[in-house]
Amino acid sequence: MKNDTQNIISVNNLTKDYGHGRGVFDVSFVVKKGEVFGFLGPNGAGKSTTIRHIMGFSKPDKGSTNVFGMESFKNYYKILANVGYLPGEIALPEGLTGWEFIKMMGDLRHTKDDERLKYLLDKFNLDPSGETKRMSLGDKRKLAIITAFMDDPDTLILDEPTSGLDPVMQQVFIEFIKEEKKRGKTILLSSHIFNEVEATCDRISIIKDGKIVSTFDADKIKHNENKKFIIHLDDLESYNKLLNKLPFSKSKNKKFVNPTIIEKDEKSKKVVVAINDSQINKLVDILSDLNILSFVEQKLTLQDYFMQFYREDKNFGEVL
Repeated sequence: MKNDTQNIISVNNLTKDYGHGRGVFDVSFVVKKGEVFGFLGPNGAGKSTTIRHIMGFSKPDKGSTNVFGMESFKNYYKILANVGYLPGEIALPEGLTGWEFIKMMGDLRHTKDDERLKYLLDKFNLDPSGETKRMSLGDKRKLAIITAFMDDPDTLILDEPTSGLDPVMQQVFIEFIKEEKKRGKTILLSSHIFNEVEATCDRISIIKDGKIVSTFDADKIKHNENKKFIIHLDDLESYNKLLNKLPFSKSKNKKFVNPTIIEKDEKSKKVVVAINDSQINKLVDILSDLNILSFVEQKLTLQDYFMQFYREDKNFGEVL
């Protein structure tokens, strides 16, 4: 199904309350045409619940989910027929070989592309001749990936797609998603694996306890203007001079425009300085008359940013 609207998937104030703090609460985000959107959170945070509502398998208590401009719950059969869907938990029917499962899924979607199927089987190194019930978890996951992608859908919804894959196959999957991204596919990728999300996604939402706590462009992690530098001084005199020149703050996650020390250790003569990118020259001037052993940028990673939401830190979310 082709769709020319900007937002392929829309989640609007979605709430599903299972009681005792379980469920999702007022969740909102959109997945734009042609982007890979990362939905990041630990197991139990609400990712799969949200995806089941997007697919139309569950009815919200409040709010709505839409795919291709259609309300999900009323149109789940149309959505399922036109989306490449990979569930988080793979439950393959018993009594079928992998080939028979592939044929069944092809018949359901009324498609057959032998060239595409061969490409995917080779890519993921899968022999589907065995019975599905005897397959390893990794092979079951590969089979589910292949059937999600085999009719080359424009839109894919993937819930923990590499769960059960070994590290080599996880990397194969990452490179494959990059290829699909170049081809203009729209992909919602739910995951708790940082390098998978960081390597493939254009935008990311972090979910915690069923609530979205941050949505941001992935480039803001890679090109963050708020920097941290680890400075090792050669002698105690230089260390003390630097402490006298710069203010100290115990808060590590704020935006600091001017150079500010956020960590210090007299024994190792190490100082960590937080600063906005625009003030780097000022910091260099301050350091010019000191004896410096090393001056290294401490790169912000997606995992660093994510973990701020899972620490007892009330200043989280201020670094972007």
